[in-house]
Amino acid sequence: MNRLNLKSWAEDDRPREKLLQHGISALSDAELIAILIGIGNRELTAVELARKILAEQNYEINRLAKLSIAELMQTKGIGQAKAISIAAAFELGKRRESEQIKTEAKIRSSQDIYNLMATELRDLPVEAFWVVMLNRANRIIDTHKVSQGGISATVVDLRLVMQKAIEKLASGLVLVHNHPSGNLEPSEADKQLTQRIQQAAKIFDINVLDHIIIADHRYYSFADEGILS
Repeated sequence: MNRLNLKSWAEDDRPREKLLQHGISALSDAELIAILIGIGNRELTAVELARKILAEQNYEINRLAKLSIAELMQTKGIGQAKAISIAAAFELGKRRESEQIKTEAKIRSSQDIYNLMATELRDLPVEAFWVVMLNRANRIIDTHKVSQGGISATVVDLRLVMQKAIEKLASGLVLVHNHPSGNLEPSEADKQLTQRIQQAAKIFDINVLDHIIIADHRYYSFADEGILS
């Protein structure tokens, strides 16, 4: 039996036909991934190959979304083209989520900042530092990545933070970075950097409203914890 061709399957087993007949929500995770990868290999159909990819990640979509192109290609049957298709689909989902939040957002709480920035930061294998710039009504003017570094730290140039804030005429800043380790607790370096940025921002009458640390699906807020001086 030729396992490569979806047309040889029973009608109910074809993901594309199932989508057209019953709607996209009727498809399983494996069937959606099968549509992305298109065809299987000599041993596995596209759906079986998709199930294998999911099984390797304990059937967790969040874990799958974190994989690089090279990591996806470690699954037998997933070449570069298939890996790129999967990665591109996850990136589109992230951008859609982020775009929707930005068009609606007035920042009222630390949760709003987490919702805004989680798609950018929670899946990164290295630390990255972003600044969210707000106007006087706490609406978002812009977001800017200041730096990206190693697994446990990234170097932040204070001048770049202030340059971008002044260019955008920001009245408020929220600092955001991630901890790939999953540890939410701020380090002494995190605290010292926050204080330095606060001191510099005061010179230009700009308020640092919070510093958010993101780790997977959780976050730590300096403001909520009462350590923002």
